[in-house]
Amino acid sequence: MSISISKAVNPTETPVKEKHVRSAIIGTYQEKSGAIFWMFILRQPLQENRIVAWKFCHVLHKVLREGHPRVIADSQRHRGKLEDLGKMWQHLREGYGKLIYLYIRLLVTKLDFHNRNPGLPGNLQVTNEELEAIGENDINIYFQMSVEMFDYMDDILNLQRAVFGSLDLSRSNSMTPCGQCRLAPLIPCIQDASQLYDYCVKILFKLHGALPADTLKGHRDRFSKQFYDLKTFYNTIKHMQYFKHLITIPGLPENPPNFLIQSELRTYVTPVVILPQEESIDHESTVDSLIDTSDTNSMPGDQTDVARNGSISPDVLAERDSLIDHLHHENGRQREELHRFLSEHQKIVGEMKRHIRELELMITTKDNEVDQQKQLCDDLGKQSADAILKVRELEDKNKLIDEKFQKLKEVYSKLREEHINLIRKKAEVDKQLGGIKISLEQAERRTQEAEKCLQELNQGQATADQEAERVAKARSELDEVRKQFDEAKTENLALIAKIDFISSEKAVSEGDLHDLLAQKEELDLRINQLETEIERTRAQGKKDLETTQCELILNSISCAEAMIQNASSAIDNPAISALTCTPDYLESLLNPALQLLNDLETLYKSYETDFKDGKSLIRTVSNVAYNLAIYIIHAKSTSNTSTDISLDDKLTEECKLLATQSLAMLTSIKEKSTNSVDMINHVKTQLNVISRVANTLSKARGNVDLLGDLVENELHSMDKAIEEAANKMQEMLNKSRADDSGLKLEVNGKILDSCTELMKRIRVLVKKSRLLQTEIVAQGKGTASAKEFYKRNHQWSEGLISAAKAIAMGANFLLEAADKVVLGNGKFEQLVVASQGIAASTAQLVVASRVKADKNSRNLAGLSEASREVTQATGSVVATAKSCGQLIEENDDLDMCGLSLHQTKRLEMEAQVRVLELEQALETERLRLAALRRHHYQIAGENEQ
Repeated sequence: MSISISKAVNPTETPVKEKHVRSAIIGTYQEKSGAIFWMFILRQPLQENRIVAWKFCHVLHKVLREGHPRVIADSQRHRGKLEDLGKMWQHLREGYGKLIYLYIRLLVTKLDFHNRNPGLPGNLQVTNEELEAIGENDINIYFQMSVEMFDYMDDILNLQRAVFGSLDLSRSNSMTPCGQCRLAPLIPCIQDASQLYDYCVKILFKLHGALPADTLKGHRDRFSKQFYDLKTFYNTIKHMQYFKHLITIPGLPENPPNFLIQSELRTYVTPVVILPQEESIDHESTVDSLIDTSDTNSMPGDQTDVARNGSISPDVLAERDSLIDHLHHENGRQREELHRFLSEHQKIVGEMKRHIRELELMITTKDNEVDQQKQLCDDLGKQSADAILKVRELEDKNKLIDEKFQKLKEVYSKLREEHINLIRKKAEVDKQLGGIKISLEQAERRTQEAEKCLQELNQGQATADQEAERVAKARSELDEVRKQFDEAKTENLALIAKIDFISSEKAVSEGDLHDLLAQKEELDLRINQLETEIERTRAQGKKDLETTQCELILNSISCAEAMIQNASSAIDNPAISALTCTPDYLESLLNPALQLLNDLETLYKSYETDFKDGKSLIRTVSNVAYNLAIYIIHAKSTSNTSTDISLDDKLTEECKLLATQSLAMLTSIKEKSTNSVDMINHVKTQLNVISRVANTLSKARGNVDLLGDLVENELHSMDKAIEEAANKMQEMLNKSRADDSGLKLEVNGKILDSCTELMKRIRVLVKKSRLLQTEIVAQGKGTASAKEFYKRNHQWSEGLISAAKAIAMGANFLLEAADKVVLGNGKFEQLVVASQGIAASTAQLVVASRVKADKNSRNLAGLSEASREVTQATGSVVATAKSCGQLIEENDDLDMCGLSLHQTKRLEMEAQVRVLELEQALETERLRLAALRRHHYQIAGENEQ
């Protein structure tokens, strides 16, 4: 198994051989588990080699389908390793990386599916009865199972789309080893997809028979989408030559089944995938399949096992003999088990026969009993006929009685309702009558009390009248005496009041005088104490104010230092490398910073003598730190626009020096050092130094006033170069048709036709680009001219110039390459490089034009369409160059029919030497290409300056 697995997942980009996979599958049945398989497969370089990882997925899929049933259970513990392997290869976006990730996700889905549905085997082949037993005739289980099958099918369809997407559009590489390596795993995917499709149809018919149609609308939509994707998958496979002798694809109907019509289930035909039957092999061929000795180049260790004349080494023979003995021993053991099973079967058959005889006796007894019961039934039938007549008569009477009863019941219910209503009315009347009686009794009591009160009032009125007459006489006499007494009393009181008033005024005056004297003495003492307290408080307040002000100044300077330190740390932050700033804007920040430094110098000098300027000093320090931090950040952003690395580094170092001097200045101010003014002057000087370096950078950027004319000139030169290249291509094509013939004419015609078509597509793309650029300039220039727009957007204009130059150079290079190929002095690889280079240049022009274009612009849509056509034409040139190269190579194939053994060996050695030389030359050319690219980027940067 170790040898078979190593050969199955070898790093060569060829499809996995069936005999190696079959050996691994047989090994799982011999071990009755998948533990040994996983032990050997995990030793392979699955994380180092993409081909090994891809073949591992294929082998694991085959083993899960066709291996021992214990393989799926043993593979569950390795589910985490599979997920980690898929996540690792997911980062490789191109080639096999995405394919490996999708295949591993499919395998994990398969393991989860079998874990939730252990009744389904690895190959998913069950009968209708077994499928119903798995579903347990439960709609909930069928519903969940259909969702899991849909997920399984989605992963299969995603994998096949990715595999076909990684191949060429022409599908011409399906017969090459590298193409077959990618296509081979689709065979087990087709087998799984066919079974899943069949089960989904049957389950959905069951669900529609038990649930409403609206509930299953999502299932129908998902099945319909998968149906059309699966049909496209099958149609693509049918037209590929590689699969014609490997698998027979089932046909699907034109439209998916209508699950709302249950009768369509009777006309449904199960799709069947047919694999070619493997020829019967004898015992020796079985051993050869388990120990492969023919493939001597796939494993390094196999070269020691096989001699050059094809004889088998003693170690291999011993291993084969031991395997044969093991198989004989296994065969004998299975025969003993078969005999044991036969004896047990015969014993069971004898017991069943005895049981059958007993059952036959019981059946005879039961037949007699049945005859007796039939006789009794006949007698009972006659009696039941008479009883039926009586029952019918009783039923008629009962109907009449029921009708009378219903009528009486209706009359009774009416009377009952009327009686209940009368009772309710009587209760209400009784309640009202009781209330009226109570009111009458209360009224009578009140009337009697009122009569008594009236009598008492009448008696009191007479007595009161008499008393009133006597009181009136006495009151008149009393009034006269009271008037005389009041007059005398008034005079007496006036005299007494006057005497008391004079006495009280004198006492009050004396008391007030004593109080005022005492208060005066107390106030004098209090005033002296308050004056002393005020002086002390004023001195303490001044001291506290100075302390608080110093603390505020120190805190503000600390905050200012934090600002400078943040700006200094941002200089080395890689995230700031994306920020850019123009030297002109940086120059506008210089004067405000210098003015604030002058203000700081003036305030610091005055602060040393007068603490009242502390508030202004705090505000000025904060403003200075903020402006210096902003200036440092913008200066670093300005250095990012430089194409000269040395100038960029110089400006960065000056920014760091400015940050250091600013921190030193703030520290000296905090410590009230005597050289603080000198430090402020140093910062001013450093600001001027950075300004001069930025002005140098501005001059190094070049004069952008002529950008408008330069853009137009370069675009015109590009149009002219493309036009001339297209005309020369046509002339070369006409000349080749006139002078050449045979294979040369065919090759030259194909090459020049594809190149001419590419130049036509490029001309269309350039026209679309010019229209879009005109639209961009018209929308963005406003009231300014087109040259002013190019000047204002000089970076975008320089991108257009660079793209136009690259397209013109690419057209000339393509023309030269085609001319050399037609003359027989060139190589087809030059055409491939030239076409790919001009396609990359046109892509640069498209990107440069798309940057400032409106998303909904029709010219942008036309430019995108022209770019796709250029890409297709480039692919056509590349494909034509490769096919013509293959055509010439096939014409120049070496005739090896008459070669001897010695000559063949000599030519083989020479071919190996040539391969080594070409590999060394390839490595050298790759290094040379990298150096040329670096030099090209450097020259392009200098030209932009």
